[in-house]
Order: sequence, then structure tokens, then C-alpha cells
Amino acid sequence: MDAQLKRGILDICALAVLAKGDSYGYQIIKDASAAVEISESTLYPILKRLEAGGCVGVYTVEHN
Repeated sequence: MDAQLKRGILDICALAVLAKGDSYGYQIIKDASAAVEISESTLYPILKRLEAGGCVGVYTVEHN
């Protein structure tokens, strides 16, 4: 598969999961696993790129 095509598909998969609601890395991987295999080392750079492009926003929630 062409690298650019694969990159675009992974971006779309991440955005499709996030369109359903706020999420975090592990949950995105779990939700997208039905459609595509993606690892943390692949997902986090995608999320950073989408954030830099203004496609997603990031916030921090303190736990305990």
C-alpha cells in the first residue's frame, strides 16, 4: 500500500473515532482496531500532526 494512502487512512480512522466523542490514545487504538491495526508508536505522531493542523484539540484531566 502506498505510504501516503496508508497515512491518510490512519488519520481518517483516528478522526472517525474522535468524532464520536473525546478519547485518549489507548481507547482510540482499541476503537479503531475493528477497521485497522494501529500501534501507539503510530497513533501519537498522527495525533500530534492533527493537533498541529487544528483538526483536534488536546486537554489534560487530572486523575486522582
